[in-house]
Amino acid sequence: MNQSYNSLTEVANMARTLASSTGSQLYSTLMNLKALVLQEAMESAGLRGSIESNSSIRSSSRSATSSNEYAIDSTHFQSTAQSTSTSQSTSASASLASCQPRLVSVVCGFPKDIEMYPNYNKGQFGEDAWFRTSTSKAEALGVADGVGGWRVYGIDPGQFSRFLMRSCERLTHTHDFEATRPEQLLARAYCNLLEQKKPILGSCTACVLTLLRGSNTLYAANIGDSGLLVIRDGSIVCRSMEQQHHFNTPFQLAVPPPGHELNVLTDGPECAALLQFDIQCGDILVLATDGVYDNVSEEMLVRVLSHAAGISDPVKLQTYANSVALMARSLSFNPSHDSPFSRNARRHNIDAPGGKPDDITVILASVV
Repeated sequence: MNQSYNSLTEVANMARTLASSTGSQLYSTLMNLKALVLQEAMESAGLRGSIESNSSIRSSSRSATSSNEYAIDSTHFQSTAQSTSTSQSTSASASLASCQPRLVSVVCGFPKDIEMYPNYNKGQFGEDAWFRTSTSKAEALGVADGVGGWRVYGIDPGQFSRFLMRSCERLTHTHDFEATRPEQLLARAYCNLLEQKKPILGSCTACVLTLLRGSNTLYAANIGDSGLLVIRDGSIVCRSMEQQHHFNTPFQLAVPPPGHELNVLTDGPECAALLQFDIQCGDILVLATDGVYDNVSEEMLVRVLSHAAGISDPVKLQTYANSVALMARSLSFNPSHDSPFSRNARRHNIDAPGGKPDDITVILASVV
């Protein structure tokens, strides 16, 4: 899509000015922008399904169809919306489903360098990669962050993360996929990467979660500083464990170039930090790369996302993912922002003021 959309262009321009705003000002402004972004995105991309939009977001808007995606390339506001729920054909099964949590998930993100990645590619925001899928066994989501330092070796840092996430998605549809073992999913995807005739070099962090159908137990495996948060009733009730060798050097799956094996940190899938947690209807799951967590505080994420509890309409939920991604993008280029990354640096006696420019990916899931 190469058309120009005035309202979203105005939003993008406002995003640049927001870089000088405080966190509280960003929160207030983003809440006002949500209706504009939603209305214009649907009109611009021609979303299918029974969705009504006007100058305000109608509380009675009906659910979007099960697979709606849009990418506003003119402003690089890239996002997708999808309901991962399955329809219930009988009143009995509908009654059963009301007792069993399911996920409605959406995605939004930005590449750090928009000029380098001018076009939207599904499953990718710059060097970040992601997947989400739904099978008869389970629902699965994942994010991975390609380590940018490989570019000095002439290696595309995003290729590694993209391959890993695509392999994870493909493997969830195999007969031997174990939905209660996301660490095994990561391990199999990593082995698949190692087995390629043409080596795929590089490294990435990764976080994968699964929800077995008919169960309320969430399983997650995390390597590095991407991660998962669960928000319930205005508080964070669960978070994945961040893994760092030392400051700004996260654990990472890696395949180094020949001759560099001793110079590269390589962590195997067996190093993944595992998580098991019982979710409830009304919970909000945040699965994101460090481009979000390094720039947006947990307090701000809770303030924004607590209002999303219980939303089953993916189009409405999309506005919250858009808000988080836009906030992270804006703050990342703010030299005066006292970012989580900056505060963490000070704890290590390192001076790193302002936000941390990075690729940004956030998958938001509402438990309904």
